[in-house]
Amino acid sequence: MPKSRLMAHITGGVAIAFGALTIVSGGRTLLGLADMGAVVPFVLWFNTLAGPAYILAGLGLWQARRWAFLLSLAIFAATLLAFAGLGLHIINDGAFEMRTVFAMGFRSVVWGGTTLVARLKV
Repeated sequence: MPKSRLMAHITGGVAIAFGALTIVSGGRTLLGLADMGAVVPFVLWFNTLAGPAYILAGLGLWQARRWAFLLSLAIFAATLLAFAGLGLHIINDGAFEMRTVFAMGFRSVVWGGTTLVARLKV
């Protein structure tokens, strides 16, 4: 397998796993099965609903579909918007957990990288 395809497969696999974990974690929290402290509802809903898109983008990347780049870019842009919304929430003295800030930063980096791989390898 060429290195470029291997990178796309690895990145696609990471996106699929990340999406599945996102759905499980968000679903548990939404169902009240996990106490996450000061949850920011729109961030929780955004992340949970983005999980299936993560899986779809990962499958597209795994299969070298051209649309995987556009979907990854849309996820990246939407994540940055949700992160900005979190920032506004925090500036307006909204309750939050610092781990949410770290998680949104991590998601932003993951989807920035995934988008880059999709652009270069698909």
